[in-house]
Amino acid sequence: MVRQEIWALLLTHYAIRALMYEATNPDGLDPLRMSFIRTLRIVRRHVTGQAGFSP
Repeated sequence: MVRQEIWALLLTHYAIRALMYEATNPDGLDPLRMSFIRTLRIVRRHVTGQAGFSP
């Protein structure tokens, strides 16, 4: 179970970094200059706001 959680965290980190790269690539900006925490907050807000029904 712990191994599965570690993989989930690593994949989530990779997905957010890939999203940051895609967001900065068209402008030629350095993705390392973007804030990881701020991007994480934006992703969380977007994902949690997508629920079309209440549980």
